[in-house]
Amino acid sequence: MDILRIATAGSVDDGKSTLIGRLLFETKSITKDKIEALKAASKRKGLDFVDLSLLTDGLIAEREQGITIDVAHIYFNTPNRKYIIADTPGHFEYTRNMVTGASNAAVSIILVDARHGVGEQTKRHLFISEMLQIQHVIVAVNKMDLVDYSEETFNQIKADFIALNSQINADLSKITFIPLSSLYGENIVEKSQKTPWYSGDSLLNLLEKIEINNTLKTVRPLRFPVQLVIRPKTEAFHDFRGYAGKIASGTIKTGDKIRSLSSGRSSIVTSVLKNNEEIQSASDDESIVLTLADDIDISRGDMLVLVNDTLEPQKEVSAQVCWMDANPLVPGKTYKIQHGINVVRAKVSSLEHVLDIKNMEFSDSTPELNLNIIGTVNFRLSSGIFADKYIENPKNGAFILIDEGTNNTVGVGFVR
Repeated sequence: MDILRIATAGSVDDGKSTLIGRLLFETKSITKDKIEALKAASKRKGLDFVDLSLLTDGLIAEREQGITIDVAHIYFNTPNRKYIIADTPGHFEYTRNMVTGASNAAVSIILVDARHGVGEQTKRHLFISEMLQIQHVIVAVNKMDLVDYSEETFNQIKADFIALNSQINADLSKITFIPLSSLYGENIVEKSQKTPWYSGDSLLNLLEKIEINNTLKTVRPLRFPVQLVIRPKTEAFHDFRGYAGKIASGTIKTGDKIRSLSSGRSSIVTSVLKNNEEIQSASDDESIVLTLADDIDISRGDMLVLVNDTLEPQKEVSAQVCWMDANPLVPGKTYKIQHGINVVRAKVSSLEHVLDIKNMEFSDSTPELNLNIIGTVNFRLSSGIFADKYIENPKNGAFILIDEGTNNTVGVGFVR
């Protein structure tokens, strides 16, 4: 049974937590005692309905304010599929949480309040979904009950969203629009009779049918960062030398000719080991040990690629950066970049652009990158990293920025 990873996004009060609560309720993923507790909590709040958002807003501050602050991960399953949902905050000041919560998602559900239409956060979340190369985007036009399930309102929001997308240039074929009411469960699990004009699937039916393009994992180039050189030096394994790590992308098999990017030297793979057993090949996300025909200079942090691969270490990097610290990023300052297991010092050579979300344009008039803002930043590195462009190979195209003084993570970058 495969796992579908989903990220929810949208403005404050668009109903993300209620939507997830409704999915859990309708798929019978909530125990009876928890349902009774929800009814009691809703009654204490003076509500005449069960507030399903309480299922995901777990922090006290979230329940008091009626907002989502942190990223909550929710797990449920149907007979066909397992689901992991990252319920990300809608507030602008938690944009960083949305980026980190959606970083591993295959589907992004962007909620839009039917009364208010496309807002600033809608723009921001669509841009982030495209920046993260999320395969499928579902635009859930929520609270249709408050506009009398108007087809005209739904079509206007759809047209506005398509017009917005023309500025971002995302693939429209991966975007699906659904009218729904999370509060009353309309078009969540079953098709609603309140929207006879809507011919598409309910939300759950769509999630059940979505196909994730896993072929990208194997067609992307081999990236094998070495995490550990294994030298047991025991009687049984006196001459054993293995290279352990987790494949970032691509496939490797016995007989492949590989090259170490640090030394430039090449060798042939003599065995691929997983859980102490020899296998013929391994691919994306598998943790393995390689043995080679030659004792070449390979150490922790080196990257192994196929021998004809053109990837080379980069000492100058341009990236889209989401800033996550109260102290702004400014040109001239030095940080640490962690790419995979490698950590190098990096100086900000220039701040090229900052995203003006209102106009969906990059502006070059801002001298610094502030908290939760996305910008294009150029770095000069103390030593090269083995990175791909994020759009070509996401698993090897992202990094984090670390403050040298506090050792805090202050930003996340996507190589351009």
